[in-house]
Amino acid sequence: MNTSSDECRMSNDDGMTKSESRNASAGLRHLNIRISFVIRHSCVVIASAFHSCAYHVGWLWTRLLFGCIARIHVLGRENANCSGGFLLAANHISHFDPFLISVVVRRKIDWMTMAEFFRPRALGFLLRAIDAFPAERDRADRKTIRTAIDRLKNGRVVGLFPEGGIRDGVRSVLEGAPLRPGAATLAHIAGVPIQPCVILGSDRLYSAKQWLPLRRTPIWIAFGTPISHFPELQRSEARERIGSQLAAAFNNLYAELRRELQLTPDDLPHSPRERMKHCRASSRRGDLAVTGISNRSGWHANSENALRRFASGTVDSLLCASINFLHRRHRLNGSSREQMERYVVMCEALSPHQYYSAPNVIARNGESDSEPTVDGIRDSRMATLSWRSPIQTAFAANNVACVELFRTDARKWERMPTVFLLHALMSTSSTGYHRWAESFNELGWNACFVHLPYHFSRVPAGYWNGELAITPNLIRNAEALRQGVVELRQLMNALREHGCREFGVLATSYGGWIGALLATVEPDLRFVALMAPIVNVDHAIWQSPAARRIRHELIRANIEPSLVARHFPLSSPLHCVPRCDPARVLFVTGEFDSIAPAEQIAAIQRKWHGSELLRVRQGHFGHRMMRETITRLKARGDL
Repeated sequence: MNTSSDECRMSNDDGMTKSESRNASAGLRHLNIRISFVIRHSCVVIASAFHSCAYHVGWLWTRLLFGCIARIHVLGRENANCSGGFLLAANHISHFDPFLISVVVRRKIDWMTMAEFFRPRALGFLLRAIDAFPAERDRADRKTIRTAIDRLKNGRVVGLFPEGGIRDGVRSVLEGAPLRPGAATLAHIAGVPIQPCVILGSDRLYSAKQWLPLRRTPIWIAFGTPISHFPELQRSEARERIGSQLAAAFNNLYAELRRELQLTPDDLPHSPRERMKHCRASSRRGDLAVTGISNRSGWHANSENALRRFASGTVDSLLCASINFLHRRHRLNGSSREQMERYVVMCEALSPHQYYSAPNVIARNGESDSEPTVDGIRDSRMATLSWRSPIQTAFAANNVACVELFRTDARKWERMPTVFLLHALMSTSSTGYHRWAESFNELGWNACFVHLPYHFSRVPAGYWNGELAITPNLIRNAEALRQGVVELRQLMNALREHGCREFGVLATSYGGWIGALLATVEPDLRFVALMAPIVNVDHAIWQSPAARRIRHELIRANIEPSLVARHFPLSSPLHCVPRCDPARVLFVTGEFDSIAPAEQIAAIQRKWHGSELLRVRQGHFGHRMMRETITRLKARGDL
């Protein structure tokens, strides 16, 4: 009996062991499935994180690179940043297009890329890392189509070029060439809209000189209104409707860019071969211009040219950085926009002659209290003239006009011609101008070194020389310009009373800006030499590298370009006409200037028909320009 009980107990024990074994096996299989799922899910998460990280690193690197060499103008940016999946379709003029478009679109773009680029292993790895996927150009690839549709249905953005390759001229959709039907088919099947995009200017980057520091090649990108995928239509009809609307959108955006930004024929698309050929031809022409000797090797000339451009760009960049740093402590307030509106409305009723006329300031004795006088000056050849400025500001030091007069002779100077020397913004020293003034004396000219507003003797305590002349406070900037022109006109009238009848202007940068405005209201000028002048206020505010902080403050204060542009007829020389004979005006530009670019100076030279343009191989800041300008004035017979 005991034995049978033990056997039964052993049997029960064996049965329990088998049951537990089966349960353990089932649990193990379930655990394996869970582990496998976790591993696969983890791999997906890791892969997604890797692709996201790779894309953002690439995006940041691209933004830094093209931020240094390109200046991108965007129209309709809000259209490209909508939510949900959509197909971004753009024209194609260079290999740089996807990078430039990705920089301005906030959302991640999965680019459909030619399969040839994936064949080199390293390049293929990088492209896949940023979620680009291959597409065959000469045939429809089902895998590519499935990939694109899956990503679009998952709410992602897919980018492609429906022209099928780089196109320009009559082969481009911008000139009416037909589109491939793939984009319309994808949009209809995936059930997503198409976002049309036109890019111009990127083909210039095939020219090596466009990659030099601070060249800032202009790029123009426009985004149109998204085009519906027409779910209510049959596939063939929908595809035809999408294709026709996409082609029309390309043509409309192309026309809008040309109209709004006033593009020239050179701005429009050219083939890569043309751009590279033009670069080589320009280099050959540049060799002769630099050397003046036909047998000098092109390599040495190109090296010298590149070195000079690099040095000029470095100096300009450092000085722009210092200007932007100073602007950081000049903030606009909440009422800046309303103040600007009132100021512009007041000025719109005035002509340039009225705006730059001195207000009649009356002292307690009933006489004018704001006029320069040269009576009773010392017998020395250099005399300092000072008077109360007719334009009063919030800074007492700036309210006293000051001019250093260098006379040809202390007693026989009154009937000699007089030149006004107008210095640059934040000039560090007047010593060089004093030397040039003495040189003019030797040529039989009186010379006036003018302390422009907020400079030299007119600097308020606690500020740098010229710091307050140009800040985000556009009203103060305009009043400083007005103050400078009005005081010059006062000085001219005082000298006329003493027999001076001929006047000249030799001005640099900020002084050139004031000198150009003086030429719009004064006819009695023998010559006007403007070296690297600020002539286009629109460019100076919204594009110049020296005004980055100004742009930031204006945008923050909701001061839009259209409001600022209403003052251009009074403050922007490019938007004015000279009152003096344009043939007396000499514009001088630095070929490597990034602050007052050569194309801006060339534009006003063409508008002021009859004026002359002299090109000098330097940046905005340099010492060659003054010497070459004086030489040219002598050759013209002005001195």
